[in-house]
Amino acid sequence: MDEALVRDLIPGVIGVLVRRGASFAEAEDAVQDALVEALRAWPDDPPRDPKGWLVTVAWRKFLDGERADVARRNREVRAEHEAVPAASPSVDDTLRLYFLCAHPSLTPASATALTLRAMGGLTTRQIARAYLVPEPTMAQRISRAKRSVSGVRLDQPGDVATVLRVLYLVFNEGYSGDVDLAAEAIRLTRQLARMLDHEEVAGLLALMLLHHARRPARTREDGRLVSLAQQDRTRWDTQLIAEGVDMLQRALARDRLGEFQAQAAIAALHADAQTAGETDWVQIVEWYDELVRLTDSPVARLNRAVAVGEADGPRAGLAALAELDPALPRHTAVAAYLHERDGDMVAAARLYAEAARLASNTAERDHLTLQAARLNAAT
Repeated sequence: MDEALVRDLIPGVIGVLVRRGASFAEAEDAVQDALVEALRAWPDDPPRDPKGWLVTVAWRKFLDGERADVARRNREVRAEHEAVPAASPSVDDTLRLYFLCAHPSLTPASATALTLRAMGGLTTRQIARAYLVPEPTMAQRISRAKRSVSGVRLDQPGDVATVLRVLYLVFNEGYSGDVDLAAEAIRLTRQLARMLDHEEVAGLLALMLLHHARRPARTREDGRLVSLAQQDRTRWDTQLIAEGVDMLQRALARDRLGEFQAQAAIAALHADAQTAGETDWVQIVEWYDELVRLTDSPVARLNRAVAVGEADGPRAGLAALAELDPALPRHTAVAAYLHERDGDMVAAARLYAEAARLASNTAERDHLTLQAARLNAAT
């Protein structure tokens, strides 16, 4: 069975069942049952129309579970009189599912899990492994999310911004075990971009591509992080960079700037520099100014302080940093870097060690610990 094909079909099949009258939870369960049957039947007798087969079997599974329900007959009559055949493209159905999985009533963790389950076609076990949580915990999270959205009627335009935030959360999880969440987020965002002509969808996809292009150079063979300035830029994926830049330029040409386009513009300027020394930090600061104007994000302000330190000198960067809350994640690491650039190695070593204790993951902690050890050895 072609796993990639099936994963692409799942959202549309769920969407057809929801449009016919099934709740989201009922539709998702029925499609999972149909997939189990497909695993048994397709190797010996592959269908000519995989989507039509899945819709037919999933709808039958749903009806089997609804035989005791008084509303069953009304649903069947409505389904029989639908004008759209099961095998026809269901872009609208899939788009509704994106908005449903990223519904504002869900927590970010629940929305990302539900998106991966319904839109990505991943199993509960795969999602649990990717997020490094027990499978029963993830199953409960997905079940609660499904119950939360089961009664939601999408009779109003969906919130594109919420969908994009959920996809970006998935992308930023990176990868773990047998599920590459960064690649999965790119696949889902490409799918969304084909369905929805929206400049911020294009901006997010461009941002993902530009970041993903640098992935081969981000870590050493032993797993240690490599800072952007020290990365081997010949290992960057130039094809992904070109695609991302082209997509960004077309989005910017529409003159409706959003936060993901601004972030992508910053990533494009990094990607455009042949060496770290050639980075156009002045223009990057200008884009961070736009990003702060759009979002007023503390994280954007923190990253802007780094850019100011590169463009105008470390003292200017430290001055910008002093305006921010020291409790902000990575604040101490940024302070360490700017103090090192300013020549205060003692303060920088102390701050690197402190930042290592505050790090949220092993790779970052090891990287900061090495920076502290390097400076301590030199003083």
